[in-house]
Amino acid sequence: MNWKNLTLASLFAVFSLAAVGANAADAVKPHQYMYGDHLDIAKVLSVNEGSASCGVVNAQLTYLDSMGQKQAVGYRTIAQNCAQDN
Repeated sequence: MNWKNLTLASLFAVFSLAAVGANAADAVKPHQYMYGDHLDIAKVLSVNEGSASCGVVNAQLTYLDSMGQKQAVGYRTIAQNCAQDN
């Protein structure tokens, strides 16, 4: 293996580790919503249901607050993707 290939492989490894670190920094731990909580939502980024089952499921809302900080809140909701609605 020559020095050029070794250098390229090392740079690729460093950039890969930096990307993993950046993704970990972007991950936001959601707090659990309680009735009456005031949510400062400026922009909704995503809404995810944690399960493909019907009935009451866990969901997570990821949003930007008025300061531009990424926030997340977890809550319980009725599943939206049920094949049979009774």
